[in-house]
Amino acid sequence: VQLQASGGGLLQAGGSLRLSCAASGRTFSGYVLGWFRQVPGKEREFVARISGSGGRTYFADSVKGRSFIARDNAENTVYLQMNSLKPDDAAVYYCAGGRFWMSNSGAGVEYWGQGTLVTVSS
Repeated sequence: VQLQASGGGLLQAGGSLRLSCAASGRTFSGYVLGWFRQVPGKEREFVARISGSGGRTYFADSVKGRSFIARDNAENTVYLQMNSLKPDDAAVYYCAGGRFWMSNSGAGVEYWGQGTLVTVSS
């Protein structure tokens, strides 16, 4: 079972990022899928999650109002778009999947992606 995140890179402040996370090895339909990020030396931070049906989404206050999360269960993929990027958004972004739940601390996560680096230039 693997979660493969992609879409990171060097981005400009004020711009947008779009990350994708493709799951393989099993279907993640019904799983809670989400994104976390981590800056070296700091704790992992919850970013967003989406329910198994895709009907409910949750965002960290730091990204709320400028971020979107969506999923395509047919493609076994979850997406994160974040607009109006700030230097503080720079981090390694990880996708995650939990069969039943996912807390902001990462509890409930059963699968983690390998991470994709996002750098934001000011």
